[in-house]
Amino acid sequence: MAEQKYPEWIWHNGTLKPWRDATVHVMSHGLQYGSSVFEGIRSYQTPAGAAIFRLAAHMKRLYNSARIYDMQIPYAIEETSAACHEVLKRNGLEQAYLRPCAYRGLGGFGLSADTPVDVAIAGWPMGPYLGPEALKHGITACVSSWQRCAPNTIPAGAKAGGNYLSGQLIAREARQRGFGEGIALASTGLLSEGAGENLFLVMDGVLHTAPVSAALLNGITRDSIITLARDHGVQVVERDLPREYLYLADEVFMCGTAAEVTPIRAVDGKQVGAGDAGPLTRQIQDWYFGLFDGHTEDKWGWLERL
Repeated sequence: MAEQKYPEWIWHNGTLKPWRDATVHVMSHGLQYGSSVFEGIRSYQTPAGAAIFRLAAHMKRLYNSARIYDMQIPYAIEETSAACHEVLKRNGLEQAYLRPCAYRGLGGFGLSADTPVDVAIAGWPMGPYLGPEALKHGITACVSSWQRCAPNTIPAGAKAGGNYLSGQLIAREARQRGFGEGIALASTGLLSEGAGENLFLVMDGVLHTAPVSAALLNGITRDSIITLARDHGVQVVERDLPREYLYLADEVFMCGTAAEVTPIRAVDGKQVGAGDAGPLTRQIQDWYFGLFDGHTEDKWGWLERL
């Protein structure tokens, strides 16, 4: 196996330090109990230089996730936002992925123990998460045997590390069965989201997506797509969606910071539409990636230049 090359610098507890020095004790609360919150944020090369996409929205959600779990991040949001810029600049990164993370560090050993809250911000180069062919021609997906958490158990609205144990089960099951990604149902038996992506269905030219009450993360890419679609006159409906609509939809795609806008060409072995990226999916990809190459106007101030 080829040796992994990491960026040189990482922001950890208020200072930039060499990547190898950003360590965590094995008995830290975050490792033992999964008590962490995080964000995934992309920066893109644009005609005007590198820019971070929707940094303010991502950082607001990071602090909201920490609030849900009663974690007091010991840095102002302005400081951690500036640190995201610093990590990219110091490492010479443009087309990259940022990972701010806050976690309970070493302290007491009980579930409700008081511990310090540590913060790290890393960045690394990233192209298409599932590969360029996935963006162009789509992936296969399956409905997972694993469901999302029921309401009032684990809050799906927080982007917390522990929530992604569910996503791991869904994604690994899909890979083991030969699919590109898994799709989860909520405890109601209705559609929720992918292992780490939100889900959209196109039916008769209308864009459908499950509501945030369906045990899903209210994704920032999801919000961006809804905003772009409505701005271009596409009807968007947030509604409960039964599983069989995956087999009846004209188009299906997933979206997320890492996945961007990834078409799904088949679900559970049943072809979706023509078995390739559909016309509205391609149009949404064009609007979305147009924000970064300059042919979609950034009306909302989503791009934050380095």
